[in-house]
Amino acid sequence: MATWIHRFDVPDPVPDGAMRVAVKDAIDVAGVVTTAGCVAVRDRARPARTDASCLAGVRAAAALIVGKTTLTELCLGPEGFNPDFGTPVNPLAPHCIPGGSSSGSAVAVAVGEADIGLGTDTGGSIRIPAACCGIVGLKTTWGRVPTSGVWPLAPGLDTIGPLARTVAGVVAGMRMIAPDWTPVSHAARVVGRLRLDNVDSDAEDVIDKALTAAGFAVREVRLPGWDATREAFRAIILGELWREHGDLLDADGVGGTVNEELRRGRDISDERLDDARAAGRRWRAEVEAVLADVDVVAMPTLAAPPPLLTSVDFKVTRLTRPINLAGLPAIAMPVPSPGRAVPVSLQLFGPAYGEELLCATAQVIEAASRPA
Repeated sequence: MATWIHRFDVPDPVPDGAMRVAVKDAIDVAGVVTTAGCVAVRDRARPARTDASCLAGVRAAAALIVGKTTLTELCLGPEGFNPDFGTPVNPLAPHCIPGGSSSGSAVAVAVGEADIGLGTDTGGSIRIPAACCGIVGLKTTWGRVPTSGVWPLAPGLDTIGPLARTVAGVVAGMRMIAPDWTPVSHAARVVGRLRLDNVDSDAEDVIDKALTAAGFAVREVRLPGWDATREAFRAIILGELWREHGDLLDADGVGGTVNEELRRGRDISDERLDDARAAGRRWRAEVEAVLADVDVVAMPTLAAPPPLLTSVDFKVTRLTRPINLAGLPAIAMPVPSPGRAVPVSLQLFGPAYGEELLCATAQVIEAASRPA
């Protein structure tokens, strides 16, 4: 049961054409307590009076919400651990992390218990579990999908998006949570290729082969400010965490990691937070300058294979959080990786409100990767 915090009764068999949707337990479902993966929140909460805004299209599509999924406490932490509610098991590599914080939604999709998972992504929390579990996950443009009724981690970074086993599944999820979805008639024409130091060289080779097989024109690009974004990102996520949830510090049922992060957030002054947001705007301008010359940018989602549960020894969010700081959309997808239990995850990011272009491009890569 570690995948699920709440399971709902649904018709068996599922009606023809109905999609099964797993909802991260940071997203309100009417009549159900939203725990945010935290005992203290669960014990204080009352059942949600209404659905979160992002579920309106799910209901309109007559999709079946099959349950609410486990997550890391308060959406903090990219590994997927939750000692109180249980850590979902990575179906491809049970000895490795499932990825977080949207761990349960990713695992529910990967094992076939849901067609679409809904998650949140503040620093990689959709793309990282997608990469760890060998599925597809889409982080949306900041502000595109409404967050009303969604547990806030850092409102200036929080986004909502779908996970699915295929790009088509992610598109189906986006059609439900983004009513303005409009298909584009073509994929990217020029793909920028970003390479950073200290990234798994085999993964880089796999991504190069996938892009070549898909027939894209590829152009090398540079973003010198990538790693320098870390301090601004941390100041925003922790400063906003404290301002949203400072009342949880040292409360009964709050874990040690969350308390540590709340204390760090308490120390972030308004001035430092303002400076970090200004740095984020400068960073976005740097990224947009690159996107003026290419349609999308490709790189790995993870800097190394998913780490062991007992040894998380690299910066799991290093290749994802800068995109959150820029507020731009990104998709993570598996590509053929002979000899690997967990396939390499290719990440594409693109211009604001460019989710349709990202998905169209990812579908070309996916089609080219299928066995003949």
